[in-house]
Amino acid sequence: MSSLSNVEFMLLQIIAESKQASGYQINKLIELRGYREWANIGTTSIYVGLKKLKDKRLIRSENSVHKSGKGPVPSTYVMMEAGIETLRNEIIVSLASTRERDNRFDLGLAALPFIGKNEAVEALRKRENFLEETLRNLAQKYESQGGYQLPLHVRALFLHPMNLIETEKTFVANLISELTGELEGHVHVD
Repeated sequence: MSSLSNVEFMLLQIIAESKQASGYQINKLIELRGYREWANIGTTSIYVGLKKLKDKRLIRSENSVHKSGKGPVPSTYVMMEAGIETLRNEIIVSLASTRERDNRFDLGLAALPFIGKNEAVEALRKRENFLEETLRNLAQKYESQGGYQLPLHVRALFLHPMNLIETEKTFVANLISELTGELEGHVHVD
């Protein structure tokens, strides 16, 4: 079970990347990267997430030295040591063990720069094992219930996730190959 919601996970990534950021800057970056479309994140949830991260002592807020316009002085958010460690752990767990089509995995990919390449490869190898085991279990259930003899709608409930897992396994293997190539000093060319 994860200790952070997807919103909190994403916010830690953005603050770590930006070194410090105001709520407004965070919102702009979320919009720019399209997080709202695929991570189900609303503006209100961002401010709730920032408060939760502060309450967990993973980030702290500071008054901004730059003020423009009317209204209160904006707060900027910065990482605390516990936030950096939590982010690293969440990245590794999300890369290693989320389901085959999960926004959490995408958030882990977005945060790859915050962990070492060896850690990323190790987490992705765990993911390969996880996907292989999940595929094996699904295939076993599929066969035990009749396999190809099942009605189309029931077969589809098995075959769809099995095909997604196969594609995911290929993607993860390619990603590992690229990361290990970078570790060995080879340049990847598309």
